[in-house]
Amino acid sequence: MHPYEPCADPADPADPADLAYLSATEARRLFEARELSPVELMRAVIDRAERTEPVVNAFTERLFDEALARARQAEDRFLGKGGLTPRPLEGIPVATKEKHAIAGRSLTEGSLVHAGTTATENAPVIDRILDAGGIIHARTTTPEFSIATFTHSRLWGVTRNPWNPDLTPGGSSGGAGASLAAGSTLLASASDIGGSTRIPAAFTGTVGFKAPYGRIPGTAPLSADHYRGDGPMARTVDDCVTLANVLAGPDPRDHVSLRPKLVLPASYDTVAGMRVALCLRLGAYELHPEIEANTRAVARALADAGAVVEEIELPWTRDDLLVSLAAHFSTIFGALVSEVAARHRDRMSAYAVAFADTMAEARERVSYLDGLRVETRLQRELAEAMAPFDVLVCPTTAVPGLPAGDDLLGRLVVNGEDHGEPLWTAMTAPFNINNRCPVLNVPSGRSSWGVPTGVQIVGHTYDDPTVFRVGKALEQLRPWSWGPDHRPLLTTSPASPVS
Repeated sequence: MHPYEPCADPADPADPADLAYLSATEARRLFEARELSPVELMRAVIDRAERTEPVVNAFTERLFDEALARARQAEDRFLGKGGLTPRPLEGIPVATKEKHAIAGRSLTEGSLVHAGTTATENAPVIDRILDAGGIIHARTTTPEFSIATFTHSRLWGVTRNPWNPDLTPGGSSGGAGASLAAGSTLLASASDIGGSTRIPAAFTGTVGFKAPYGRIPGTAPLSADHYRGDGPMARTVDDCVTLANVLAGPDPRDHVSLRPKLVLPASYDTVAGMRVALCLRLGAYELHPEIEANTRAVARALADAGAVVEEIELPWTRDDLLVSLAAHFSTIFGALVSEVAARHRDRMSAYAVAFADTMAEARERVSYLDGLRVETRLQRELAEAMAPFDVLVCPTTAVPGLPAGDDLLGRLVVNGEDHGEPLWTAMTAPFNINNRCPVLNVPSGRSSWGVPTGVQIVGHTYDDPTVFRVGKALEQLRPWSWGPDHRPLLTTSPASPVS
C-alpha cells in the first residue's frame, strides 16, 4: 500500500484544481498526516499551470522537472527516510519573482537589454525559501525593471488577471499575484518599492505584506533604498505569516537587515477593544465608489467585532507626495533606470523610457534634500495621526482595476469615465515614504469590474504582529475562502470595462 492514504473527507481535495488551491498551511497538515504527498500536490499545481498559463502568462520560466524531483525528496522527509525531518516549507510549491536571482538562471528583470544575463548567486530570499524546503517550480513575470503598476514587457508579453483577463493583475509583482489567483502556486515571493506587492495582492484577491525596512534582507545596491523591500504573497494570512517568518532575519549581504530576527506568532487575539483609524483618501486621492463601499464594509466588520473605529483624514497633499517621491526615486532607483536608458533606450519598453525621462527631469527640479524635508514631515504627520490608534486601515487602490497591456502613459479612462492620471490609481506609495511601517494587504470585497479589491492595514513602526492580528480577524469576519465559489473562471473572459 502507498504510504500516503487518500483524503477521507470528501470535502478535502480530490480534483487537481482543488489540490492546487490548498493553503500551504493545510497542505502541510495533510503531508504530516500522510493524506497527501508533496508529489501529488506538485503534479496538481503543474497541471493547473499548464491549463491557465496560456491565458494568464504569469511565468517566465518553468522548473517543473526539477520541482518534481525535489517533491520526491520532500516526500521522503515526511516518511522519515534518511533521518531527515521536514522543514517549515517542506514540499510547498513557491513561485519566485524573476528579479530574485537564482544562481545560473536568467536575471533580466523583464528587459531586452539584459536578455541572456544570468545570476552568479542566489538572492537572500531565494536562499531562505530553499533552506526552508520550499520548492521553486516557476519564476514570475514583472514589468520592465519592476517600475510599473501593471505587468507586461517586450520580453515576456502581457500578464493577465485570472479574475478578468482584460485587466492586469497589477505590478510589479503581477506574475506572483496572478499565479496565486490562478492556482499555479501556493506561495510567491514579491518586492515593493512603491506598492509592487500590495497592488497585485489587491487586484488578485490575495494577501501581500510590505515588511518594514530591514526586516527581510535584500540585494545590493537597492537593499540600501529605504523605500523598498522583498516580501511574501499568499492566499491566506496564515500562509503569509509562514513565508514572512522564513524570509525575515539578518543576512551578511545586507547591512540594514535587522537583528534579532522577528518571529511572527501563529495565532492572534481578536480585534475586540482595538482602536482602528479609517482613512479613506489619505488626503490626496479620489476614490471609485465601489472602493469606498468595500473599505467601509471592512471598517463595519471590525466595529461589529468590537474594535473602536474612527474615521480620520491626513493633511497630505498631492504636491507634497510628488516632491517626496520624485526626489527619492530620481536619486536612486530612477537613476539606475536612467543609466540604462542613456545607452539602450531603443531596446526598452515605452513606459520604461518614459520613467527614465521623468526621473531625469525630476533630478533637475528637486534635490534629495528637498525630498527629505517633505518626507520627514509626512512621516511625522502619519505618526501623530496614528498615535491614538493601533492601526490605520485604508484602500490599497483608488480604482478597481487597470487595463492589461496598456502602458498607462496618458489618462486612465474606464467605463467611459476619466479616472485621471494613472499615478493616483494606487494608494501605496505613501507607505513606502513611511517605510518603517509594516503594511498588510487583504481582500476587501469584489467589484463590478470582475476583480477583487483590497485594503491596507498599516501598523506603527516595526509593529508587524498587529497588522497580522487585524488581517487574520478580517479573514474570519469577511471570508475569502479559496473554494469553488471564490476562484477565477478562466474558461470565459468577462466583458471588458476598458474603453
